[in-house]
Amino acid sequence: MHAGGVDPITDEELTALALSADPDQPLAADAVPIDVYLANAPAPLPEWYMAPVTTQHSGRRQRAVILAVVGSFVMIEAFGLCSTYGQWPFH
Repeated sequence: MHAGGVDPITDEELTALALSADPDQPLAADAVPIDVYLANAPAPLPEWYMAPVTTQHSGRRQRAVILAVVGSFVMIEAFGLCSTYGQWPFH
């Protein structure tokens, strides 16, 4: 059991629920929005289904390199040159 006394849903249970659902049926009257459900039951889904959010900040140098590469591809395309494959159209 996880904190809060709720067992996480296994892959098999999640698959069985998804396959048994009828998409043409209207929602049940007692249906609960997912944000309310998740707020009441900590960690009900497997971690692979909803991975934790992580942030990674890139430095100024890394950002400059990325912008230079993207900018060079934009300039190559703007001049009508092929930047992905093949040879020059003239020899």
